[in-house]
Amino acid sequence: MLDFGRGKIISVLLIVLFGAFFAVPNVLPPETKDELPSWWQPVNLGLDLRGGSYLLMEVGTDAVRLEQFTDLQESTRQALRDAKIGYRNLAVRGDAVTVALPDPSQIGDARRAIAGVATDASFENQEGGRLRITLSDQVMFDRQLAAVTQSIEIVRRRVDEFGTSEASIQRQGADRIIIELPGIDDPQRVVDLIGRTAKLNFHLLAPGYAGPVSNTRDIPAGSMLVPAADGMGGSYVVQRRVSVPGEMLVDSQPSFQEGQPVVSFRFNTQGGRRFGAITAASVGQNLAIVLDGQVISAPRIQSAITGGSGIITGQFTVQGVQDLALLLRAGALPAPLTILEERSVGPGLGADSIEAGEFASVLGLILVAIFMGMTYGLFGVFSVVALIVNLLLILGALSVIGATLTLPGIAGIVLTVGMAVDANVLIYERMREEVKAGRTLFNALDSGFKQAFKTIIDSNLTTLIAALLLFWFGSGPVKGFAVTLGFGILSTLFTATMVSRLIVVTWVRRSKPERLPLVPNKDKPSGLLPFIMSMPQEFKLDFIGSKRNVAAVIRSRAHCCVNRVACSATA
Repeated sequence: MLDFGRGKIISVLLIVLFGAFFAVPNVLPPETKDELPSWWQPVNLGLDLRGGSYLLMEVGTDAVRLEQFTDLQESTRQALRDAKIGYRNLAVRGDAVTVALPDPSQIGDARRAIAGVATDASFENQEGGRLRITLSDQVMFDRQLAAVTQSIEIVRRRVDEFGTSEASIQRQGADRIIIELPGIDDPQRVVDLIGRTAKLNFHLLAPGYAGPVSNTRDIPAGSMLVPAADGMGGSYVVQRRVSVPGEMLVDSQPSFQEGQPVVSFRFNTQGGRRFGAITAASVGQNLAIVLDGQVISAPRIQSAITGGSGIITGQFTVQGVQDLALLLRAGALPAPLTILEERSVGPGLGADSIEAGEFASVLGLILVAIFMGMTYGLFGVFSVVALIVNLLLILGALSVIGATLTLPGIAGIVLTVGMAVDANVLIYERMREEVKAGRTLFNALDSGFKQAFKTIIDSNLTTLIAALLLFWFGSGPVKGFAVTLGFGILSTLFTATMVSRLIVVTWVRRSKPERLPLVPNKDKPSGLLPFIMSMPQEFKLDFIGSKRNVAAVIRSRAHCCVNRVACSATA
C-alpha cells in the first residue's frame, strides 16, 4: 500500500487540480459570474439560499379527459358524415360519446366508420338505435401522463425564454409540478406566464357570420360560440373544426405595424401549406384567432397567404405582445395549471441562511482540525490537508454538473467533514495497534492503510446506498442533501485512500522517521495523545452474568408474592 508509482502520483495530482480548478469560481466575487464562460461557473444557489418563488401546481387532467372526448365527438361526426350515415343527438355524456341513429340497421356500418378514425374506441349498442362510444382506462391514463410530461417541458421552455436561470422544475406525484425560481425580480409576471395555457388555434367563422353577435341562440350544427377578448365585446360563432392548429407555429416575435404592437408568427412547412390553402379557399370570409378560449382577432381574408407567416393584431400593450410571443414560442399547455401553493423567500432570509451555513461549516472544520492536530500531531495535520482537498473536490464536482446547492446540501457537506476524518481515524488507530503489537514503522504504516481499507469501504458504501435511495425517492431539498452527501462519500473514499496515503508516503520518503508520530513520546508528552493513550483500551462487562442475577431476583420476588411469604432483598 506504500508503493506509489509516478503514474499514480500524477493521476492523484491531476484529479486534485481538476477539483480545485472548477471550485475556484465559488470564491470569486458574484459580479464576475457573468464574465465567466458557461462551462466554468460556480455552484447554483437554491431557493432557500438565494430567495425567489416556490410554486406547487396541479395539471388539470379533467380538462384533458374532456378534450379527449370532445375530439372523439368531432371524429365521430366527421366519420358519420363521410359514410353518409344519418345521426342525431351526438354529444359527450360523462366518460362517453353517445349518438342516436334513425336507422338502427346502420349501427354496424357506423361502428366500422368510427373505428377507422378512432382506433382506440370501444362501442356499446343500446336500445333505440343508440351507440355509446368510450375509451379504455389505459388510453385515458397514457394521455393524462403525456399531458403532465408535456406540461413540465413547456413550463421549462417558458422559464428559459423568460430568462430565469437555475430554475428547478420537477414532477411530484401523478399530476403535480414543483417549480422553484431563485433570484427573480418580478415573480408575479413569471407566475402569470407559467400558468397561462396559451392555446392558439385558427378557426373560420360559421357561414353567414362576419363579426360578433349578441343573439346566442340558433347556433348552426358544427359550430360553437366563443366569447371575444376583453374590450372587443360580444361573441363569435366559429366552426368547431380547427383550420390551422397552433402547434404548427415554429416562431413568434413581437413587432409593430403602423405604430401598434403586434405579434408576427411563422408556421412550419406543413402549417404554411395548410394556412395557404385555407386562406385561398376562404377569401372574403373571416378567420378567428382563438387564444385560450377567447377570440383576440377576427380579420377578413383579403387574399391567399402563401408565405407561411402572418401577424396577430389586437388591443395589445408592448409587454403584452412580448409575453404572447414568448408563450407561442414555448408552446401551449395541454391542460390548465392550477396553483395549489405559492411561497416567496426574500433575499434577506437567503443571506441569513448562507451566513449560518458558512459559520457552521467553518466552525466544524476548525474544531475538527484542532481535535485531529492535538490527538494525532503531524498525522492530524495530514488529515486536515486531505479534508480541505475533499471539500475542493465536492465543490468542483457540484460546479461541473451544475448542481443547485440548498441549505440541506450544506448540511450534507458539514456531515461529510466529520465522516472524512473518521476514515483517517480508522487508519491511524490501526497503525497505532500495529506498533503496539511490535511491528516496524513501515509495516505499521502499510498495515494501517491496508487493513482499515475494508472497514472504510464497508461504512461508506452503506451510507452511499442510503444517499442513492434518498435521491431516488426524495424530492427538492432531500435530493440536494443526497447529492452533496453522495459526492462527499466518493471524495472521502478518494482522499482517505489516495490523498492521505500520498502525503504519508511523501513524508516517509523525505524525512525517513525512526518512530511513528501516532505513539506518544514518553520523554516529550504533548497534545491530547498521552491523555487518550492513558484511557482504558478495553472494557469488560459480564452482561450475561448480570442478566442472570436480575432474573434470579425477579423469580424470587415473584415466588414470595405468590406464596404470600416475606421476601429478602436478595435471591
